[in-house]
Amino acid sequence: MEALALHGVLTGAGPLVVLLHPVGLDHRFWGMLPGVLAAERRVLALDLAGHGQSPQVARPRSLEEYADDVAAAIVQVGGDPAEVVGLSFGGMIAQVLALRHPHLIGKLVPGGCGGTFAAEVRPMLQERGLAAERDGMAAVVAPTLERWFSPGYAGFVVEAVRERLLAQDVAGWSAGWHAIAGLDATPRLGQVRVPTLVIAGERDAATPAAITEATVMRVIPGARLAVLPGAPHMMQLECAETYTDTVAGFLLGADADA
Repeated sequence: MEALALHGVLTGAGPLVVLLHPVGLDHRFWGMLPGVLAAERRVLALDLAGHGQSPQVARPRSLEEYADDVAAAIVQVGGDPAEVVGLSFGGMIAQVLALRHPHLIGKLVPGGCGGTFAAEVRPMLQERGLAAERDGMAAVVAPTLERWFSPGYAGFVVEAVRERLLAQDVAGWSAGWHAIAGLDATPRLGQVRVPTLVIAGERDAATPAAITEATVMRVIPGARLAVLPGAPHMMQLECAETYTDTVAGFLLGADADA
């Protein structure tokens, strides 16, 4: 299947960094990170297929197809090999991208994601998409915010996420969750040969840090793990400074090429 042409926002100058957002969000939900990276990098924040201003999609759609879209975007801007930062859904796509298009990847920063799921979990993930198909996005917003943010955390960021989820195309949301349910990268992640930083939130209720460590970090040769203190699933928003410092330290720091 031919890759889709994704919408993206390109800022800064220098080596290319590509940002892949969580399911239901878009290129705007990265907190401080794009601005900090753009001081030394060309930053391409994408809308994944079925999200934001990118083409709509429907299930079934595999993670491999999402990854191929991103690969085409990297080629389009002529910036390969790229440093790829992905969170949650975006982190899963980043893993698959590194496996399918290794020549396009210079560094890898997956966060808030595992590399596979137990068989009994996969139908539960599909149900998150099916629930929206039956009852609309309003039916899935509250449980999603509960998984994504710390208990009691409120404010502009949460409201912005709420509004974005309510505006999300149902078919794109369901396609994303069905793709997530098919994730099984762990058996192949030993093939990844680029510098990798795996990021987990200490209080991530959606993807516990132990899962991220066991199914991603320990499988990729030489990968580092950063567990962000007190961070929930939406670590790039609720713990924006810590997340940004961690990613920027890996990509831009003095030991970045070590």
